[in-house]
Parts: sequence; C-alpha cells; structure tokens
Amino acid sequence: MERIPEPELMESAAQAQAYGAADFSATDQDLVQRLVQLVGANGPSQGLRIMDLGCGPGNITFRLAERFRHAQVVGLDGADAMLDLARQALRRKADWQQRVTLALATLPLAPGSPLGADFGVVVSNSLLHHLHDPQVLWRAIGQLAAPGAVVLIRDLRRPATPEAILALVQRYASGAPELLQRDYGHSLAAAFTLTEVRAQLREAQLPWLEAQELGDRYLEVAGRLP
Repeated sequence: MERIPEPELMESAAQAQAYGAADFSATDQDLVQRLVQLVGANGPSQGLRIMDLGCGPGNITFRLAERFRHAQVVGLDGADAMLDLARQALRRKADWQQRVTLALATLPLAPGSPLGADFGVVVSNSLLHHLHDPQVLWRAIGQLAAPGAVVLIRDLRRPATPEAILALVQRYASGAPELLQRDYGHSLAAAFTLTEVRAQLREAQLPWLEAQELGDRYLEVAGRLP
C-alpha cells in the first residue's frame, strides 16, 4: 500500500496525555538494552553526550539518564504539549536536572544549532514515520553526531495492506483508548518500509548504518559513524 503521511507533531493536550499515560516500558527498555550493546556494556559514560530525537514525554530520555549515569542527555521534541509532560517529570528528579536537558525544536535544525555537534550517541524512537521528508532525520544525525558516534533509530514499518494494519491494531492496541488505537493505525500507514529506509540511507550517504526488520511491525537502523 502507498504511504499515507500523518501530522508531523502531536500538539494536542489530549494526545500528549494519552501517550504520557500509556505503558511503552517493554519496548523502551528493549531499545535501551540494544543501545548498551552498541556502545558496549563498559563503554564510556563520563563526558558522553546523548541526543534523544523526538523524545515525546521523555520516557526513553529518562531511561538513558538512568542507565548512563555520568552522561549528559538531551531530549528534543517539536511538540510543546509532549515536552511539557517531560518537564513535569524532570522537576520530580532533582538529581538529574544538571545532566538532562529538554529542548523544544523541530527538524531540520538551523545551521549552527546551539545544541552542538558532539553527541557520542544519537537515538530516536518512533520519529521517522512522522516526518514528511525523512531526509531531515538523516541530515540531523550528520549535524549532531560526533566522529565515531553510535546511532540507533527504531520505528514502525508499513504493512502491505490496510487489512494488515487493522490486524496489527487489533493484536497490539485493542485494549488501548480509542485515540491511541486510531493514532496507531495512522502511524502504521505513515511508516516506511525497509526498502524505502535503505534507499534513504543511500541518498543520505550513510553506508555505516544498517537497516533491518524487527518482529512483525518494527524496523531498526543502527551503526557507528566513522
């Protein structure tokens, strides 16, 4: 089926509250564990800067801060309603406020962004399918990542038919609020296929990143820059 883009930002308070209340802990923790494998269980943490692109309510941002206890972690999102939930959570974590930063910004980033260009890790979960132009994500990696940086991108992948989308919604979101079920179906329709993502990486000249399918609904792009 053809891709059906969805709005790039989740700007409504209702969406933010629904996503903030949802339990994504299993997939969030799986992403963090995968990142540990890529960085190395005993990899450097002191002085490490981690960028979480499309951080939403900060679930993964805070898991990264917990796992990499001496790293500086930046969570970036373009939806203020989503980021406000992350700000509220951060205010309850006083010991993290010196090393966790939440930034309101959209991609593409302006040249010379004050966020810097020395992140040793760039991670993103479920951002790619929101972007009308996927190259803005791959260009952002080029802007933000330091030489030798680890990159880990995870997202949904688009099923072949509308019927397959309905089956996935039923399988994984039947107990979720109606708003989340609707958004999940829209996100699957807006996602990219593995073939499309591999073509995006070739266009972006990122041969160091490898794309693969995960399970029945995800894809992953991972690797280390030179």
